Amino acid sequence: MKLIQESSKTKIVNNLIVGMLAVYGISQKQFNLSEPSLFHQVVTEVISPVQEGLANSKKSLSSLWDNYLSIVNTSKENNVLKKQISRLESDLTSMEEMRKENLRLKRLLTFTDEQPYNKIMAQVVGWDSSNEFKVIRLNKGTKHGIRTMAPVVTDHGLVGYVYRTTENYSDVLTILDQNNRVDIVVERTRTHGIVEGVFNFKCALKYITRNEPVEVGDKLITAGVGGIYPKGLKVGMITDITKENFGMTLSIEVVPSVDFDKLEEVLVLTPLDSGKSASLLPTQSPVIEEKKI
Repeated sequence: MKLIQESSKTKIVNNLIVGMLAVYGISQKQFNLSEPSLFHQVVTEVISPVQEGLANSKKSLSSLWDNYLSIVNTSKENNVLKKQISRLESDLTSMEEMRKENLRLKRLLTFTDEQPYNKIMAQVVGWDSSNEFKVIRLNKGTKHGIRTMAPVVTDHGLVGYVYRTTENYSDVLTILDQNNRVDIVVERTRTHGIVEGVFNFKCALKYITRNEPVEVGDKLITAGVGGIYPKGLKVGMITDITKENFGMTLSIEVVPSVDFDKLEEVLVLTPLDSGKSASLLPTQSPVIEEKKI
């Protein structure tokens, strides 16, 4: 028993001595840096650029991917913004059109406040395209109180008169048509004449004698005779006067006050007493040819 205990103590002492020697040896060990061999240098010079290239490529690919994602996101945002801008522009256009229409309607309603007529507002929905807009179609008819021979005006002046109606639509013979003859007065000189349509959205003033002192720029208004048009409506302006070598009258060109190329809304004037509308309207009207729109 005593021999076993001495043997265990001897092992422990020996292990401690070995451990101390190992620690001492490690602490005393010196690392010598040797010069790289030729082979190692060659391998390093060959492999290092490859490693550097791979590292740079990784960085480039990472940067490229980040830029791609940024571009994709920016493109999506741009598409969204473009749609929003387009919608806003459409809304602005609609609002501007509504504003202009309201201004036109306001002018129309205030234009004939002093006229003893009912005012029926209508929109132009058709033109006689084969006849340079000499006949226009309105979106109101007999159901709305419109009758034949009713004068049609805008805030700029005279348009014409209703010559054909249905329940929901009306056709207007404009002053551009040769069959529509308007009795007028030259506002400055009070000279009477007749305005007839000719071509190219212009009219002619007829039956003005050579000695009448009319001039270019004179304005023409309705004379109030003939039983169709009220007195004092603007008709047009003289733009050219030609004195022929023969004849007793002048050749006079007139530009209408109404811009028929931009005509959108009009007022149809009917008698205040709708029950007597038919009896108050003229029994005779100028002979006109049947026109199709």
